[in-house]
This record gives sequence, C-alpha cells and structure tokens, in this order.
Amino acid sequence: MQNPEIQEFGIILLFIIGGVAFVSVTFLISYLLRPKRPNPEKLTTYECGEDAVGNVWGHFNIRFYLVALLFVLFEVEILFLFPWATVFGQKELIEGTQGQWGWFALIEVIIFVGILVLGLAYAWAKGYLDWVRPAQKKSDYVSKIPASAYDRVNQQMYNKRESVQR
Repeated sequence: MQNPEIQEFGIILLFIIGGVAFVSVTFLISYLLRPKRPNPEKLTTYECGEDAVGNVWGHFNIRFYLVALLFVLFEVEILFLFPWATVFGQKELIEGTQGQWGWFALIEVIIFVGILVLGLAYAWAKGYLDWVRPAQKKSDYVSKIPASAYDRVNQQMYNKRESVQR
C-alpha cells in the first residue's frame, strides 16, 4: 500500500507536468502558425519606439532605486497593518479584556505609523525625495532607414483611415 502523502505529491507533479506541457505545446503551435516575413526594420532593436542609441551600459539615475525602496517600505507597512486590523476588529477579544487589548493595539499601531512618518520626514529633510532633472544631450545618431520610408508608411495609413471614415 502506498503512502497517501506520496499520492498527493503525485497529483501535484501531474499538474506541474500538465502545465509545462500546455505552455510548450502552445509555444510550438504559435511558432508553426505565425507568419515569418523578416525585414531590416523588424530585425532592428526595439526600444520604446525609438532607435537604440549608444551603449547598453548607460547611466541610470540612482534616485529610481531610492523611490523604489521607499515604495517597498510603505507597501510592507500595509502588510503589517492588515493583520493588526483583523485582530483589532474582533469584538469578542476586545470585550473579553475590558478594553485593555483595544487600547494596547491602538497605541501599538500609532507608534508603528509614527516611526514610519519619522522615516519619511527624515528622507524628505535630507532631500532624498527631491528630483533633479539631468540636462538633456542632443543625439547625433543618424538612422540607416531613410525618412522617406516613414513618410510612405504614414501616407498609406492616412489613406486607409480616410477611406474607412467615408
């Protein structure tokens, strides 16, 4: 007789294998059915609609990391406040302790939020939240694709839109 826990893991393994197979088959079908018409424009590096210019290892403003860390800090605050709110909202628990538990929980959360506000005030006072815009540099990059190619594409698109609207 097999161990029931092992049978449960076998079911989980079947679901994992089924999920991997489903994704693999989906990718294979899309690879076989999709059109394959490469051209120089499609083979260029795509960077938010702009031609890729310069080195990949460009300078990244360190303030992005600071803002991300502050965001994570206040998101973690929500994770700590949610269990507090669920326990604090239990009427039987508060009535069973003659209100002492309620006052303790309220003072505890005020101290917790106060520490977070002090941290935010410190970051604000130190100027960590001030955002200085860097000077923009003019690029001298010349695209290999002539501007007339874009003009033709735009003209075709506008002609199609005008014919559809009429």
